[in-house]
Amino acid sequence: MRIPLNILAPCLLALAGAGFAPNFTAAAGLPTAATPVLGAMQAELSRSLAALKSEPTPPYFLSYEITETQRIGVGSSFGALVSSSENTSRVLDIDLRVGSPVLDNTHAIRGGFSGGGGGATAIPIEDSPDAIRATLWYQTDRRFKAAVEQLTRVRTNVQVKVEEEDKSADFCAEPAQVHAEKPVAFAVDRRALEEKVRRFSAPFAAHPRIYAAQAAISIGIETRWYANSEGALIQTSQPACRLVISAATKADDGMDLPRFETYFASRPEQLPSDEKVLADVKKIITDLEALRTAPLVDPYTGPAILSGRAAGVFFHEVFGHRVEGHRQKRAEEGQTFKKMLGQKLLPETFTVYCDPTLTRLGATELGGHYRYDNQGVKARRVPLIEGGTFTGFLMARIPIDGFPASNGHGRKAAGASVVSRQSILVVETAKAVSPAALKQELLKLVAEQKKPYGLIFDDIEGGFAITGRSSPNAFNVRPIMVYRVFPDGREELVRGADFIGTPLSAFSKIAAADDQPGIFNGICGAESGWVPVSAVSPSLLLTQVEVQKKEKSQERLPLLPAPGSKS
Repeated sequence: MRIPLNILAPCLLALAGAGFAPNFTAAAGLPTAATPVLGAMQAELSRSLAALKSEPTPPYFLSYEITETQRIGVGSSFGALVSSSENTSRVLDIDLRVGSPVLDNTHAIRGGFSGGGGGATAIPIEDSPDAIRATLWYQTDRRFKAAVEQLTRVRTNVQVKVEEEDKSADFCAEPAQVHAEKPVAFAVDRRALEEKVRRFSAPFAAHPRIYAAQAAISIGIETRWYANSEGALIQTSQPACRLVISAATKADDGMDLPRFETYFASRPEQLPSDEKVLADVKKIITDLEALRTAPLVDPYTGPAILSGRAAGVFFHEVFGHRVEGHRQKRAEEGQTFKKMLGQKLLPETFTVYCDPTLTRLGATELGGHYRYDNQGVKARRVPLIEGGTFTGFLMARIPIDGFPASNGHGRKAAGASVVSRQSILVVETAKAVSPAALKQELLKLVAEQKKPYGLIFDDIEGGFAITGRSSPNAFNVRPIMVYRVFPDGREELVRGADFIGTPLSAFSKIAAADDQPGIFNGICGAESGWVPVSAVSPSLLLTQVEVQKKEKSQERLPLLPAPGSKS
């Protein structure tokens, strides 16, 4: 929900006053399930604040985050093991702020390098309070000195640059959350996983035109401890298991043709059965053989259907990145939707929201789930489009005009600075049609526009978006399986298509959706690192899309036949 502008000024006055001073005390009780790690963080944070409060420029906010990753990874190629590892690591991130919430050391340096998150620091993997506190002590001292120096640069930059358009504060207060859950643990038979990936990649070896084929399983548990000067004490433990099948061939003209299948589950036993995976491997092989000889697509404009997975990536790239709150504040960003609050973006039957509290859709688990973000804010559903009308932004603890508070979307990878990021982006429609009816609508548009065919984007490998002002504000969704649909309904596989465009134009072309939501579970990379995300959407009919030819390698096919092949 959008915060009315008329309450922004009182909020900023409160932020600038003494009410934001660190209120953390060592007497605050630890949650019952807390491990010694959280206790060590609490004690050292209290000691550091007490010691630094007499400095000329004391911290007004301090947080520690320790992330432990326990991971088992196995990989194979053409039926043989290529990797097998098991490791545990812990890293420390510190957010230390000096100045005031209105202007602090994290303020962007315009026309120069603002600096990053300071980088993650390795920390003992044993629950030794003394060893943990020693690392916290030394790193806090380093970060404090760097923060004071950076604040001087910030103040100088503000004085010599033009007045900023967005005058909101650099940071906002949030209620202190106290939560601790028991660390997750499960036994994993690594030898059994090795046998699985061998079995999954073995069928590719019988096909000499497939030049790369891998199967990989990654099973991890991320345990996170967070403490801040507001009194937050959070301990979460979240498992994540991924199975990835990937293979690639090459067309006679040199074009590389990949295929992927990715599976996500919270626990190893919830990954799909071997029979299901092997059936998908067989389908990948069939698709690659067909792609090799498929005709090359020409540049095209006209109607198209995006399958649910493709539509999810489309919304993630075209819309999701452009409603991340911090982008509305940066002068170098395109700020596509900043002035469009309350305006129609989609047909009135459409609703779009981000909800990291969701754990699954039907039988499919969602990888973008979390309970607390990386700034200690509780996850929640955030409406973005209601009845086709744009309603708000995804917010970290970086205020923007009209939105002075976080809504639980401050995210990062270890070592990076938190910014607002997507979680689980969901697109819904109140007026869905069947897939068959959606295809008939496509054929109707083909006839009306007098096009020789329409397109169906059935599967994708990912995409990217450019949101800055220094280059065209565009997107590229990279499909793998694309079909031409002729006026008689016949479908033909084609290759080499990239779906490109600009956000406002593309949004204006959305006409209808079906009743079969698709799910994309992936990892999204942006300035705060790689974070798990999900996108859920029905298939979409667009009255017009633009397709350009995909980049193409100039390397010839292998001169020698594959080992064991008859040719």
